[in-house]
Amino acid sequence: MARNEFPGWHGTTIIGVKKDGEVVIAGDGQVSLGQTVIKGTARKVRRLSPGGFDVVAGFAGSTADAFTLLERLEAKLEATPGQLARASVELAKDWRTDKYLQKLEAMLIVSDGKDIFVITGAGDVLEPEHDVTAIGSGGNYALAAARGMMDSKRTAEEVARDAMAIAADICVYTNGNLTVEKISA
Repeated sequence: MARNEFPGWHGTTIIGVKKDGEVVIAGDGQVSLGQTVIKGTARKVRRLSPGGFDVVAGFAGSTADAFTLLERLEAKLEATPGQLARASVELAKDWRTDKYLQKLEAMLIVSDGKDIFVITGAGDVLEPEHDVTAIGSGGNYALAAARGMMDSKRTAEEVARDAMAIAADICVYTNGNLTVEKISA
């Protein structure tokens, strides 16, 4: 099958919500190939502890590519303990300039409980304007839903869970099997 005929992998929605001194990153469990659900219980949110500092990361895109990026991020964090922004920028620079890394197809949401960033292969390290960010197939649905709930009395986890439920109702590449990780500053 030629590369342009490959039906393509879909199916990840990752959301990061920062509210009241807490950050929650949640991800669904669906992986689809074309119109077929391949797996419904994938785990796309992980807790890392490089150098004794906790970081939570969620990824959208190719799993192997995302694990490569998470390993690189861990190495950057070990070199700069407790400096997530610096490690994220260093990873983005490598990702943008390294010929091997340039081929990786994934995106990351990372947080140390204080900051939350989206890291892309285009060399971007983005901090959300409204303390909410989302990536993946259903990311725009989850983002819109969460932004609409940020002024409510819901906790960060409730906002993330409710937004993911809305995304799962709308996006055929998103399901309700969530992995949720919380981290505080």
